[in-house]
Amino acid sequence: LVASQLLPGLLGADYASFKMCSDTLLYVCLAFIMINVGREFEIEKGEWRSYVSDYFIAMATAAVPWIFITLYYMFVMLPSVYWGDAEAWKENLLLSRFAAPTSAGILFTMLAALSLKNSWIYRKIQVLAIFDDLDTILLMIPLQILMIGLKWQMFAIVGVVVVLLIAGWRWQARWNVRQDWKRILGLSAVVCALTQALYIVTARWYGPENSIHIEVLLPAFVIGMLMKHREIDTPTERRAATGISFLFMLLVGMSMPLVTGASAASKSVPAAAAATSITASQPMMPWGVLILHVVAVSALSNIGKLVPVFFYRDRKLSERLALSIGMFTRGEVGAGVIFIALGYSLGGPALIISVLTLVLNLILTGGFVVWVKKLALKSCTPEA
Repeated sequence: LVASQLLPGLLGADYASFKMCSDTLLYVCLAFIMINVGREFEIEKGEWRSYVSDYFIAMATAAVPWIFITLYYMFVMLPSVYWGDAEAWKENLLLSRFAAPTSAGILFTMLAALSLKNSWIYRKIQVLAIFDDLDTILLMIPLQILMIGLKWQMFAIVGVVVVLLIAGWRWQARWNVRQDWKRILGLSAVVCALTQALYIVTARWYGPENSIHIEVLLPAFVIGMLMKHREIDTPTERRAATGISFLFMLLVGMSMPLVTGASAASKSVPAAAAATSITASQPMMPWGVLILHVVAVSALSNIGKLVPVFFYRDRKLSERLALSIGMFTRGEVGAGVIFIALGYSLGGPALIISVLTLVLNLILTGGFVVWVKKLALKSCTPEA
């Protein structure tokens, strides 16, 4: 975030080339992360009915924080003149999606380290966290269509999504391929290249406004689903995966616009006047007010994640609460949604608040982990 405010001034005219390279690298890292999320998606297709209730609980866990923050951005952050504006709703629905995804990796690692891999909490959180990310990916599709409008590209995007989902379900865990970090990174580069090539070709044929842009989230996730999961737990693999996640989060922070709005406007034109979206046209707030909004949005997002407490009534309250608090953790998918929102020229104070809320939740992850650990050990006995 600090670098994002300093680099435009330091690089000057070279910043545009640097931004293009960093964005490409960011998409490759995001595809790498999503392939690994897809690899974790393991369900018994013959027992799909047993997952139906879990899927809808996960969907509610992803949707409630999203709805809460959308309403907050609309009715607290925007003037009343925009409350009935369809464009404002579309922008804030997309920008609020960052609140939905749960970081699956840290939960699985933490519970496994506690020797609780056979516990109900581990099995259930494994299903809910993956479904939570899947819901985020799938709900990005109608949001993307809303942003594009009713054009023929919409039907092309829906067609691609349907084909990908059918392929992922039909051939789940069938692809017997090497799964070390080098192979996955290579596949990530291929996914990024194909989606970018589709955009470039259609932009050349029909113009940038009528091009087809498929985000890397779903194609990468489906490739992970197709792989016959092999766990490679070596120090080299862990270092590589951690390094790529670190690089991704660094690049997301560096992608943020200038808080002053100077990057969106020339020196002679105010940023609000140069903005192409309603969110970006809003005047920047004092830092004290921004921090209050960050705390409020963080609280709303985590309150919305308490949905599992109201289900699974056959389990102890401490188990249900541990399950819900485990869903508080945020990760790379939420950061990816914020980066995608930048591509639609969304900005202004709502974007800064979204970024800082993600940062705050990342800082609080250690506390969430300790809390879940205490609740889990109350209800479960570690295996020998």
